[in-house]
Amino acid sequence: MKKNLIRAASTVAVVGLGLGLAACSTGPSEDAASAASATCPNGKINFGILPYEDPEALEPAYQLLAEALSEKLDCPVEVLITEDYAAEVLAMENDSLDLAQFGPLGFVFASERADAIPLASFGDAEGQPTTYTGGIWVPKDSPVKTLEDLKGKTLALGSPGSTSGDALPMSAIIDAGLEDEVTADYSGGHPEALLALVNGTVDAAQINSQTLGTATEAGTFDASQFRQIWESEAIPNDPITVRGNLPQEFKDAVADALLSLDAADVEQVSAFLGVDPAGPLIPVTVDTYQPLFDLAKTMGLTEEDV
Repeated sequence: MKKNLIRAASTVAVVGLGLGLAACSTGPSEDAASAASATCPNGKINFGILPYEDPEALEPAYQLLAEALSEKLDCPVEVLITEDYAAEVLAMENDSLDLAQFGPLGFVFASERADAIPLASFGDAEGQPTTYTGGIWVPKDSPVKTLEDLKGKTLALGSPGSTSGDALPMSAIIDAGLEDEVTADYSGGHPEALLALVNGTVDAAQINSQTLGTATEAGTFDASQFRQIWESEAIPNDPITVRGNLPQEFKDAVADALLSLDAADVEQVSAFLGVDPAGPLIPVTVDTYQPLFDLAKTMGLTEEDV
């Protein structure tokens, strides 16, 4: 069983580019890409995305965003869906990613290890910051009514290093004094944790508000048949970051490009993040994610926990 969040990370098995990535590029022709410029210093831009939903569903949404970004920067943008949280941080640390969208807690470690700099996140139709929440759900007819009732029960988590799928629910379990009383195991991701609950293979599962919205829309989850027994405080939505060791002129150009995209360019991605109706991307800073830095410090988390 999982005692706590402090553990040695297993070796990440990766393929292609050393990252375990599914790639799809878009943008100007190869001839146009071959000439380096302030907005295209390496001939193309590698943009890393976490597989927080089915990659086949994520790809077209991010392709639309990448196409718009490519036009702004006059540079091909290649969308790279990483294997997991650890692979994405490692890829930016190894200079294999120029841009990356990290989960909030993943950003903490990407900031420390890869000097990831947050540029933008997903705003609502009024241009305001957006958030999501973590949750723990049980079947409607379950005797489990509170966190304390999870003693002796099984809990499906998402993936190591996930904000809502790992750190926050485990923090709640630890705060309730149940770290030695609940069998908590990783299911492989947010959709997989939800599926474990739907299929009845666990007593409870973490389901964040983003996955809840996507699964409800897809008809794979009927919330009326389940009950939420815990909900986290609001979590700031994912940042899109740039690698810190790239030229400042490029970083400035990317920030300007991201913040000038139309809402229509990001609305499909925003929908996966629970933002509807979508607005344009909005600027964020390290301070936006300070609560996650504080959480990592409080729980004694290190980069090995991603």
